[in-house]
Formats: sequence, C-alpha cells, structure tokens
Amino acid sequence: MATMRDIKRRRDSIQSTEQITKAMKLVATVKLQKSRAKAESAKPYFNLMYDTMSSIISKSGAVRHRYLQAGASPKKAVITITSNRGLAGGYNNNIVKLVNSELPAADTMVYAIGRKGRDGLARRGYKIQGDYSEVINDPLYQDAAELTGVLLEAFARGEIGEIYLAFTTFKNTVVHTPKLLKLLPVELPERGQAADGQEPKARAIMDYEPDDETVLDAIVPKYMSSLIYGALLESLASENGARMTAMDSATSNAEEMIEDLSLQYNRARQGAITQELTEIVAGANAIGG
Repeated sequence: MATMRDIKRRRDSIQSTEQITKAMKLVATVKLQKSRAKAESAKPYFNLMYDTMSSIISKSGAVRHRYLQAGASPKKAVITITSNRGLAGGYNNNIVKLVNSELPAADTMVYAIGRKGRDGLARRGYKIQGDYSEVINDPLYQDAAELTGVLLEAFARGEIGEIYLAFTTFKNTVVHTPKLLKLLPVELPERGQAADGQEPKARAIMDYEPDDETVLDAIVPKYMSSLIYGALLESLASENGARMTAMDSATSNAEEMIEDLSLQYNRARQGAITQELTEIVAGANAIGG
C-alpha cells in the first residue's frame, strides 16, 4: 500500500504536469486563432484555383501535355505535411498511416515537411528524398513555389511519374481530416455525367493563346504552388487545433488524477491520525489500569 509520502510525491508531480499542459493549451489556443484566420481567409482563393484549373482542363479537348500525362518512371513523389513537435494527439500519425496505406514504400519518395512525418515514414521503409521541415514553422508562398520547382524538375527528368500531396484539412477546432491529393499529372474531371447525375451540357472548347503548351507551362506550376501553400496553412491550423484539444484533455485527466490522489492522501492521513489516537488511548488505559 502506498504511503502518505508516496501519494504526496505523485500528486505534486501530476500538479507540475498539469501546469505545463495548461500553459501549452493556452499557447496552442493563441496560435490556433492566428493560423485559423489565415487558413480561412486564404481558402476561397485556393478552392477557386482548383475549380478553375479543373474547368480549363475539362474544356481542353484532346490537348496533350506532359503535365497531363503520367511520366515514364513508376516512382511516385509525395509531399507530407506534419509537425516538428509532438503532443498533438493523432495528428501526425494520421498522415503517416494515410501515406502508408495508399502509396507503397518501394515506389515512393517522400518530400517531408515536418520531422514527425519524416521520422514515421522513414521507420516504415520510405526513402526521404527531401527534408523541408523548417517550412512548417512559418509557411510562405515562396516556400511552396521553391518546392514546386524542385518537383517539376524531377518530373521533367523522368525521375518521378506522379506527384501527391498528403496534408490535413481544417474543418473546425476539433475536426481535422487527413487527405491525399494528386497534383501531377493533372487529372481530367470525370466525363459522361455532371455532378448532379444529369447529362453534361455542351461546353465550348478552351482556346489557348499563344498555344496550349505555353499556357499550361505557366499555369500548372502556379496551380501546384497554390495548392501546396493552401495545404500548409490548413495543416498548421489543424496542428494547433489538435494540440489544443490534446492538452485540454491532458489537463482534465490530470485534474481527475489529482482529485483521486488527494482523496487517497486524506484517507491515509485520517487513518494515521486514528491509529495514533488509538495508541494514545491504549497507552493511557494501560497506565491508568
């Protein structure tokens, strides 16, 4: 049975942990407010960029372009966006599990943004082709553009045939969904039926000026950079939301444990006092007898 000293030491230790988790929750809450505002303000632009690109490709007819066709290489590249720090619940592990379930390690090269995802995938046998972990600390559009350039050069050299993006979409403070998005080759929207299930309406063929190759060479890199930057903002908001939720749960658990330990301590203390009183009374009776 634990002694009063053992109970008190454990209670003090948990109280110290509670103070840390409470402070981390407050920090995560402040960061969440900032990152959430940036993600939500930028989201309409990135959604419009995706819809516009889909519209352009769907109206392009029989246009053949290297960005619309899979490369000769069977290798795949995936950009994984996770955090550099833990204590965020299942946020990082969800991305690792998603990539591991969808893309085979033997044919996939990882361009890691975030040390947690990098380390988790490396342990599962994935080749870490590039490490851009510092980008997630303060995401900039320039970071996304530079990474896009590296990937497009590898795609042009035939080193990779497909490019994917694994990130976490931010819905609200407690709901964050891991997502795997195919960036290249840019896929045509489904043909044959419209989104509402009706026969598609006739659409005018896209007219390129000066030509389709020049236009797509200019548009696709910006399209990729925009999606990567948008994913960085959403992932950062999701990370802070996940950490705030995890620290809130940890603080609540610590409070419950402290209450239980306080109850145990008080019972042990009362038992010790009762024992001392019993011994005193027994001693007095023995003397008086």
